Amino acid sequence: MSNPPSPSPSPSPSRPPPTPKPRKTLRDYIQHTLPAYTGPYQVGFLELELPARRPRAFSPHIKRNNEFALKLDTVLVAVYYPADLDAGSGSDSSRSSADLGGEEGRAAKDGGGVVKKQKQGRADGDGERAAARHDRRNTLGNGARKRRRNGTTALSRVPWLPRPRGSTCKGYAKFFNVPHWPFTAYMAVTTMFTKLPAYRNARLSRRWPGAAGEEQHHHHGAYRAGYESGETLVEGNGDDEKKKHGPPRFPVVIFSHGLGGSRTLYSSICGELASFGLVVVAVEHRDGSGARTFVNKAGKAEDLESQGMDKTAGPLENEKKKKKPRNKRRQEDAETKPYYKIDYLFPKDNAQDTSPHNPNGVDKELRGAQIEMRLAEVEEAFYVLGLINSGKGDKIRRDNLRKGDHVGSSSVGLDGIDWQDWAGRLDLKSVTMMGHSFGGATAVQALRSDKLSWITQGILLDPWGPATPECTEQKSVHKPVLSIGSEAFMHWAENFHCVEQVCNEARAAGTLSWMTTIRGSTHLSQTDFAVLYPNWMSLLIKTIVDPERAIYLTVHSALEFLKLTLPATQTRFAGEWADEQLLSRADSETKVVSDHRPDDKWVAARLKIPNEFSMRLRSLLPWNASLASPKALVNQGVGNGMWCHQSPGRDSVERYMRRNGRLPISSSPEGVIA
Repeated sequence: MSNPPSPSPSPSPSRPPPTPKPRKTLRDYIQHTLPAYTGPYQVGFLELELPARRPRAFSPHIKRNNEFALKLDTVLVAVYYPADLDAGSGSDSSRSSADLGGEEGRAAKDGGGVVKKQKQGRADGDGERAAARHDRRNTLGNGARKRRRNGTTALSRVPWLPRPRGSTCKGYAKFFNVPHWPFTAYMAVTTMFTKLPAYRNARLSRRWPGAAGEEQHHHHGAYRAGYESGETLVEGNGDDEKKKHGPPRFPVVIFSHGLGGSRTLYSSICGELASFGLVVVAVEHRDGSGARTFVNKAGKAEDLESQGMDKTAGPLENEKKKKKPRNKRRQEDAETKPYYKIDYLFPKDNAQDTSPHNPNGVDKELRGAQIEMRLAEVEEAFYVLGLINSGKGDKIRRDNLRKGDHVGSSSVGLDGIDWQDWAGRLDLKSVTMMGHSFGGATAVQALRSDKLSWITQGILLDPWGPATPECTEQKSVHKPVLSIGSEAFMHWAENFHCVEQVCNEARAAGTLSWMTTIRGSTHLSQTDFAVLYPNWMSLLIKTIVDPERAIYLTVHSALEFLKLTLPATQTRFAGEWADEQLLSRADSETKVVSDHRPDDKWVAARLKIPNEFSMRLRSLLPWNASLASPKALVNQGVGNGMWCHQSPGRDSVERYMRRNGRLPISSSPEGVIA
């Protein structure tokens, strides 16, 4: 099913110009594609799998096939970050043409957003030509994958579907409970070779965004109609002030996926945030909550025990070998394979514990143990970031398991990365925790944890409320929180109440909290599935909002929230963030009235489109298409695309910002809040 063109939201006056879009290839015209990121930065991508510092099992009594079901051996993350595709970009990092091997060797970013290097100029003698080739290899990394066309080289884009693709498709088929061959065939035709608009191992940006956006930000203010987060967030103005601080230090977001998710399933959100100057670390959890993931073994085999239900399945080509009895094959493969796989872990005797109509409710024991393991993975990911930030990138490169012939690895590995570029470039004192669905429940527990004190605010994307552990006196949310839910989950009364309670915890602690809903959205509207398969989303689960608009509302609501809650040292990018005033101007009706509430049978699963058959029939007529389309919310004005069920008052925002040193003590409200 082809991807229909969708209208882009109209940019606000203070929105900076987007980066150039990647040049389309033949693959992009055949396969479904992901939209280009719109921020002032290009986006780079790193993939890391590192051994856990303390391998261990969680809730050892939870077993499958007499093996621990929840065991932490390694941590796998994808890092989306602001990048310079020009190898010589940045005021502090400009390189002469001689550094790149010739008079015309300096890399340049073309209009398609792909890094290219011109042919080497004429050199005197074979020795100089050899030296020039050596310099060029060092620039992009020895062994890095390079596409060579007419003497040029290019950074490679990242596949959306994790490797090994065929086996990953089989895992999704198992998760959705459908036959895997038709499913794999359909994925092969549509998205198996889809690429992210992000570049593997691109250089971490050393430049600040343009000053024009900051001047607009200084003039307009970020919350003209509600809260203020404008010029008081930036220490000084203009390029001179930024140069005084050197290369930018980027805020960090750790992202936790939902059930069936992976490190790339939320690339539209993670990459978009990175394009606005944030480093987003997407953790791929090994707790049996993903559709399928692979764990590379490190160390002695006897020290590692599978946490999955079946060790045998690997890439499809391995599954085509001569068949042996199942039990014998499983035992032999477990002993010889340097990896094992983890499929989705269904609760025993309660496989549908995610359903609102399940009489047994949520399997609290399993979900609680999974959240405990997820928090341990988040802690491991933060430790890895600390190593990178402290200049120990070479250790990361040595210990990384996603390289060479290891399962799921790119042939590039981590080649071409200058780890010194990363030293001291991450601001780890105030990290944002973000998660969707079950990842939202994980984020709630992270905000409650005193151990994870470096997490200072959280963003919940359509959180799974009933799976969230209950609040206690010792563990409650006491940090700023923003919830961005779907309309489908809004109609699920139990879930709505649970999320409301989380927001009330934050309010009771005297901090900021917002609870919002994107109108016309469903649970998958904040995933890449909605962008890649919009027609199926509309037909099967009755998604009404345009998928790209839903991503836009999610990302820019999050940015507005971060303008208010991040320390001033992390918000020097705020002038480049779009100013749509989503939180301050969202529809704040106490009682939401919607024509799209589904029948009780379909609560949380989908929405209802009144007169759907006649509407879709009329949409087949070209002169009625714009009127008959169910995507009626696309063109609604500012403030009409979201509901705001709970938000702090102006006084609460001012007190919070003053208490955290964001406003001068003597400043008056008139000078702060428009």
